[in-house]
Amino acid sequence: MPRFFLESIDENDIRITGADAHHIGYALRMRTGEPLTVCANNTDYECIIKQITKDTVFLEAQSSRLCAAEPSVFVTLYQAVPKSGKLEEIIQKSIELGVSQITPVLTARCVARPTKEAFAKKLPRLQKIAESAAKQSGRGRIPEITPLYSFSEALETAKTADCGIFLYEGGGVRFSEMEWNGTKNIALWIGSEGGFDPKEVETAKAAGMVPVWLGERILRCETAPQAALSILMHVTGNL
Repeated sequence: MPRFFLESIDENDIRITGADAHHIGYALRMRTGEPLTVCANNTDYECIIKQITKDTVFLEAQSSRLCAAEPSVFVTLYQAVPKSGKLEEIIQKSIELGVSQITPVLTARCVARPTKEAFAKKLPRLQKIAESAAKQSGRGRIPEITPLYSFSEALETAKTADCGIFLYEGGGVRFSEMEWNGTKNIALWIGSEGGFDPKEVETAKAAGMVPVWLGERILRCETAPQAALSILMHVTGNL
């Protein structure tokens, strides 16, 4: 069933406007009486189309329920900026696997070194990729792609998480060795092509982040988020 997102919903007056309305009427060629799902605030509203105009689709809610696809943990992925278009793939796959927020970080070993101003111009496209991935995977919300952070700025925000972990090829604990009971907010750090600088590792440890090891095989920076999120969702009962 087609799926669309709204920031908020008045159940007595549900309407979709703008590009999504055009997509419903012209691309999908939907008609009055057909069903679709609208998501807002992690709630799915099963609706039927009451009326379609040139720029607005009017809906009638038939039922509502919490979105079953949203995980019980809020995972923020702190992703060191990779080369070329790898970040787009990371966003797409991470959202499919249940990430709640993605914060791009400029670390010491990043080969790609965009300025904050240059990165800000890419944000609308990256957020659009996030929206498409959320629709495709049946999510109840669209994860946010934040502006570009420096390592120190990102570390300050990560300190508020219940649990902070970073993948480190130099060794650490296994995911299975950690205690997850009661954990609701997780900060997951993943490096770029060159991993993390030793000074960054020590700074992260001092801030309470825990190094986690995935074994002897070295994963690409676009593979590591998929592996880590799959394990996280499994150990927290979300996969």
